[in-house]
Amino acid sequence: MSDLDQTTTRRDITDALLTALERRHEVLDAIVDAEDRKAAIEAVAALLGKSQLGAEAVLGMSLDQLTKEQRRHNQAELDDLNSALTFTLADRPASSGDTLLLRPFVADSDADLFVARTEDQGVAGDGSGSPAGTVADELAQAATRVDNEEAIWLVALEGTEKVGFVFGELTAGEVDVRIWVHPEHRKKGYGIASLRKARSEMAAYFPGVPMVVRAPSS
Repeated sequence: MSDLDQTTTRRDITDALLTALERRHEVLDAIVDAEDRKAAIEAVAALLGKSQLGAEAVLGMSLDQLTKEQRRHNQAELDDLNSALTFTLADRPASSGDTLLLRPFVADSDADLFVARTEDQGVAGDGSGSPAGTVADELAQAATRVDNEEAIWLVALEGTEKVGFVFGELTAGEVDVRIWVHPEHRKKGYGIASLRKARSEMAAYFPGVPMVVRAPSS
């Protein structure tokens, strides 16, 4: 997990806990009325206007977190985290990752997105930093690396809109994870959301291999 991703996650959770305590009666009613845990998480997230990650933390609160001392501690932590980040969940709602999906890259239908990325970055898609080759050559080489289990390329989707890429390339015993967000969709939180979603994907595809995460392109 990158430092930015970790800080954002902690801030989302801490903010949700504090808001839930301020509105504890409403939160309890929402949980009691929910059919199951999944429904309760969705209800709390909607009630508080927080991420599902934050809502999960609310459901997992222990009783000692209700004390004044713990609430003061949470507020101090939130103040510290807010000073470290220049945006809030309200500013970039996509950063929660609640609505973002990742799927494998399909050369025929996703070539347009790769062309946009290459025009924006001007370098090869393998993470080497070399000048970009032709699109056909790049995609053929990527397909070979994926077939050899040396790489995975994922497309980030917001609904039906393709908003960016997550590239995972196996290099020298590590997975180099890179995020690219389409220029039309930057400054909305999709980079952070893609990092959050990509962790489980990369861990499943490259089990036990350390990951090195690059900051989202901006």
